[in-house]
Amino acid sequence: MKHRYLPMTEQVQKEMLDTIGVSSVDELFEDIPEKVRFKGEYNIKKAEPETTLMKELSRMAAKNADLRSHTSFIGAGVYDHYMPVIVDHVLSRSEFYTAYTPYQPEISQGELQAIFEFQTMICELTGMDVANSSMYDGGTALAEAAMLSAGQTKRKKVLVSSTVHPESRDVLRSYAKGQYIEVVEIPHKDGVTDTAALEEMMSDEIAAVIVQYPNFFGRIEELAKLEGIVHDKKAMFVVSSNPLALGVLTPPGKLGADIVIGDAQPFGIPTAFGGPHCGYFAVTKKLMRKVPGRLVGQTVDEDGQRGFVLTLQAREQHIRRDKATSNICSNQALNALAASVAMTALGKSGVKEMAVQNIQKAHYAKQALKQNGLETAFEGPSFNEFVIKTNRPVKEINSALLQKGIIGGYDLGLTDSDLNHHMLVAVTELRTKEEIDTFAKELGDYHE
Repeated sequence: MKHRYLPMTEQVQKEMLDTIGVSSVDELFEDIPEKVRFKGEYNIKKAEPETTLMKELSRMAAKNADLRSHTSFIGAGVYDHYMPVIVDHVLSRSEFYTAYTPYQPEISQGELQAIFEFQTMICELTGMDVANSSMYDGGTALAEAAMLSAGQTKRKKVLVSSTVHPESRDVLRSYAKGQYIEVVEIPHKDGVTDTAALEEMMSDEIAAVIVQYPNFFGRIEELAKLEGIVHDKKAMFVVSSNPLALGVLTPPGKLGADIVIGDAQPFGIPTAFGGPHCGYFAVTKKLMRKVPGRLVGQTVDEDGQRGFVLTLQAREQHIRRDKATSNICSNQALNALAASVAMTALGKSGVKEMAVQNIQKAHYAKQALKQNGLETAFEGPSFNEFVIKTNRPVKEINSALLQKGIIGGYDLGLTDSDLNHHMLVAVTELRTKEEIDTFAKELGDYHE
């Protein structure tokens, strides 16, 4: 029989105890006072043979609604995108999935090169000078960008658009509290940042203004217009961006962004119930030494051969802890590798084609929903998401759609009471015309 793990027999246990010189397992815990030891029975099922357990777990897993059995129209930060088969093939190589921090470059060249390639492609997509080797996710990358801005400008107030992902705003507030930084939200108008309100809110106290591109509602922010308002007061302009959308949109770096951050999940990282993800962090050259986390650099050895090393490492987490503005000292190397492999497999033309399909299919879905009696909440350019109004609670509608094999859009009322009866719909390149038409019809029928 093939075992996933080596079984523990009574004989093996006895030999192990004899080897270390104790008579029983209980004797191993003698140092723990008797009065604090747990004496009862744990409220868990009794152990089962592996074959029985696997059958039970398979039955339980079959109850889940997943992307193989259902058609998904939910996004809100985690998207159902095409993953080239080669991604899993490369990730399954043990030298990658068992690798730890590449402190010894002489035995970590493969991992270091993969990270370097990730940094390079992120710079190309964002139009920025330098990118780090990844961060935990888009939300923490956004918060770190705010902290960097506060440290760089010596200011203690950050403005964040209300069109930025609500979970990212929550993470930002958590980070800001410990650094005594005030976070103020900029209202939105017609689904985009209210520029008139931003102009009134700007002052010499503002460290950074943070916007999302495309934003949480799927709308495309006018970065060029916002940049002028922000830099007029010498604040930092931070843009959180979906990297796939940058396959067709003008990169934030070319529109004056100081820091561009986001989540690489659209490239080769499965939805996986919301994580783990891979945040990216890109800056202009003048901020290179302030970047949290790690950077991999390309160099040559004494024989002139190309090599890769961790660089600019004399930072807070190592020798200047009293001046630290970040406690990030790790990265998401395996997920960064997944993103690198996916981007490489797609190529520049593939990324652009994939992004264009997202725009076209989302536009088609928007028209199909309108034809079935639904109304969009915000009009204007969007990427692969848009907001529709419903005449019933979104939770109720989604429950009905689930019975039809459809995972409906995100209920915006969960994070904003003003948007009750509003659904955020995501349409990626994987959705077919038939799936979109079915979704529009079912939603229209239920809407009547």
